[in-house]
Amino acid sequence: MASYSEMKPEDKLQDIREAFKLCEEAEADNRHQARDDLEFARQGVQWPEEVKRQRERDRRPCLTVNRMPTFIRQIVNDARMNKPAIKVHPVDSNADVETAKVLNGLIRQIETSSSADAAYATAIDNAVSMGFGYFRVDIDFARDDTFERDIKIDRIMNPFSVYRDPRSTAVDSSDWNMCFVTELLTHDEFEQNYPDAEKTDFNSPSHSGWRDDLWYGEDTVRVAEYWSREEVDKEIVLMSDGQILDVDVFEGQREVMEVQGIMPVQSRMTKTMKVKQCVVTGSEILSEIEWAGKYIPIVPCYGEEVVVGEERHFHSLIHFAKDSQQMYNFWRTAAAELVALAPKAPWIGPVGAFSTDQDKWATANSTNHAFIEFDGGQAPIRQPFAGVPAGAIQEALNSSDDMKSVIGMFDASLGNMGKEVSGKAISARQKEGDIGTYHFIDNLSRAIRHTGRIIVDLIPSVYTEARVLRVLGEDNEASSVPVNQPVQGEGEAEPRIYDLTTGKYDVVVKLGPSFTTQRQEAADQMMLLVQQFPQAAPIIGDLIAKNLDWPGAEEMAERLQKMLPSALQNMDPEKEQMKAQLTEATAIIQQLQADRSIYEQKNQIDANELALKAEKIVVDKYRAETDRMEGIAKAQKEQSTAPLMEEFQPHNLI
Repeated sequence: MASYSEMKPEDKLQDIREAFKLCEEAEADNRHQARDDLEFARQGVQWPEEVKRQRERDRRPCLTVNRMPTFIRQIVNDARMNKPAIKVHPVDSNADVETAKVLNGLIRQIETSSSADAAYATAIDNAVSMGFGYFRVDIDFARDDTFERDIKIDRIMNPFSVYRDPRSTAVDSSDWNMCFVTELLTHDEFEQNYPDAEKTDFNSPSHSGWRDDLWYGEDTVRVAEYWSREEVDKEIVLMSDGQILDVDVFEGQREVMEVQGIMPVQSRMTKTMKVKQCVVTGSEILSEIEWAGKYIPIVPCYGEEVVVGEERHFHSLIHFAKDSQQMYNFWRTAAAELVALAPKAPWIGPVGAFSTDQDKWATANSTNHAFIEFDGGQAPIRQPFAGVPAGAIQEALNSSDDMKSVIGMFDASLGNMGKEVSGKAISARQKEGDIGTYHFIDNLSRAIRHTGRIIVDLIPSVYTEARVLRVLGEDNEASSVPVNQPVQGEGEAEPRIYDLTTGKYDVVVKLGPSFTTQRQEAADQMMLLVQQFPQAAPIIGDLIAKNLDWPGAEEMAERLQKMLPSALQNMDPEKEQMKAQLTEATAIIQQLQADRSIYEQKNQIDANELALKAEKIVVDKYRAETDRMEGIAKAQKEQSTAPLMEEFQPHNLI
């Protein structure tokens, strides 16, 4: 079977049609259910249409006391207050901690500049209200007057515009191999964006397979992004410096690496994922590009997931509470109807008692009169209103309790007075509410974690050149960091390079400060500790302030922290660990330097001794040679004087 890139345009279009049909059919039930939940919870469409029409014909009320948004806002706003944060950690030898800090700052800058908080909030709002929501990661030019590109996070306002991969089983989009994102354009917008696109009759047989009402209207045209992903083979090369590069990258840098003495050690074939984006109409492919990353950059945030057989269903928070809400509306309407239909003549008296001021008595139940006269000795008596039947009131209360039980949120979680008496009981009930709905917050965390993976995967392809990036610290303080180029820091012997194109990094998600109930519980426990051990108050005062939900609590914590002893200020476990490691490393370096000095001194002494020994050897050789020469001279002298000595022997004188 030919790969997607090898297909002819008409075959590609046919393949896209079949893929869309598959997605549409698989999502039909979820989309219908989601629209019903959304209209029920947000639009207040809570009366069956036929019942509503019948009651309107009978001029009977249809009250809608919509309590669903209260539950929804509780979870959505909790997520807004405690937004999960993306953190990057190095995982291989080509990655380092300092570069990971730069990546963390860059991701925070990407989130801030692209208003990612709005994208996250929209996604979880839709997930809670209708069962699923989406946002996306995109690449765009940093400014209008530059060729530098930046990564951004955009929200998808209309979740019904996305058609996900029906074969996906992951809780995020990490295993998506196809996806559609549709957009409705007017004819003028379509002509402006795609001036060369052909306007065709969608009713023609050649375009069968597309729903005409979806892709074409009298005044609109629907355009779709088709994302596809396929597995391809690639060759990787292990370099002598430990780098692992694609063979294409190595070939492009071969000359530079050879000059640096970096050579290939071995190579092998492996698998990778290639992502493509096609923009299509119902009749033609408008554009086609290859995406820089290995993930489809559309990220889902799901509600409650239920798998039945081979089908995945996504439920909203209020899906199973709709019956209770309808019953609540019915009984509140019944109570209002009973009040509205109460008797209009609230006065009783004997015959003839109302003859005087008859006009006033006729309007006594609706108009305030200063006085009304009556005939006879006995004054008329007001007929008391029977009131709303106790059964109707009780059923309304039961329906309200049913909603809370089904959703898993009780009065304490909603800020209402409940049956709880003590503070611990209230806190426990709040915690139960948080636990009962925590899967929505957790699904958002998983979506944001996958967003971090997508961004980390894109960074080596987007930020490839030497440039200065704006990054944000954990305190949201902005700074500028040069990347992909040598940077000489103070006290550094060699320049540091924040290379964003190499190294592998892992992504984790850290929740915000904590949930409100957890912070309050922590503050209560700390206050209890202070009561038991008053001497601890000056030490943990800033920690108590951080866990309070008061306005200005952070400022209070900062002021209290400045009052701490210098040894306790700014004690961050990670910083302290790094400080300890730095101290240990410094000690090791100093010891090595000392050992080196001793070694050099010893070597100098040994060298001096060797020089002395060499000098002694030379002197000894000189002395030996001198002695030898003296011996030779002495022997020669003795030999020359020997005949004369013989002449002067005594026997010669005889």
